[in-house]
Amino acid sequence: MEITFYKYQGTGNDFVMIDDRSEAFPERDLALVQRLCDRRFGIGADGLILIRNKQGYDFEMIYFNADGSQSMCGNGARCAVAFSKFLGIIDQRTSFWAIDGAHDARVAGDWVELGMRDVLSLSNAGVDFFVNTGSPHHVRYVENVADYPVFEEGRKIRFSSEYAPGGTNVNFITPLSEDELYVRTYERGVENETLSCGTGVTACALVYGFQNQLNEVNIKTPGGNLRVRFTKAADGSFTDILLIGPAEQVFEGKISVQ
Repeated sequence: MEITFYKYQGTGNDFVMIDDRSEAFPERDLALVQRLCDRRFGIGADGLILIRNKQGYDFEMIYFNADGSQSMCGNGARCAVAFSKFLGIIDQRTSFWAIDGAHDARVAGDWVELGMRDVLSLSNAGVDFFVNTGSPHHVRYVENVADYPVFEEGRKIRFSSEYAPGGTNVNFITPLSEDELYVRTYERGVENETLSCGTGVTACALVYGFQNQLNEVNIKTPGGNLRVRFTKAADGSFTDILLIGPAEQVFEGKISVQ
């Protein structure tokens, strides 16, 4: 089988994108997903995304982590929107379906403004925080995240008994100014630090915004800059959450698989 694919990245979070409106891709073949995402024996990516038709929506995003597991992916969704525009499925605005439900988005050049699902509340995890933004996220403040051992400490929390059996993503944050954070993330499913995590920076922005009475937070990641905008309700929930940042096509190709 020969697969035509496109490689996209959103602030360094990279994805194999496949136009699968014909539903030819064997989505149950998780070994194939793992092989395509492998950086030594495949194309190499943090995840793989299929674009399919969905009644009532412009398209459906089916997302796989590099290990074949599934979750919501904010940066992946932004790349899926950009890819769908490239394919001619959408123009400037879209409504699409993902694993956590419906999402709206808007495209402006290489930037995608993605509507995230509402968040009902933040939870304390000891001195840290837990937020589900479509994927589970542990959030911890550290003094200097640029020099922090993200892989080692993130892995401990990800596989801790508190989050068994499913585990969690883990984010470490250091405030840079009144409205800016530096965020590094250990991603479940990739089992490593990634250059950026969309659902992760959203979780961090909600925590920081809640504590500092903000409705917009700028985020620095190792892969680039993002912005998160939201509305905090009186009951402690968050609505109108937008994840804003670049999504770019890197290259296209074909790969033969057996």
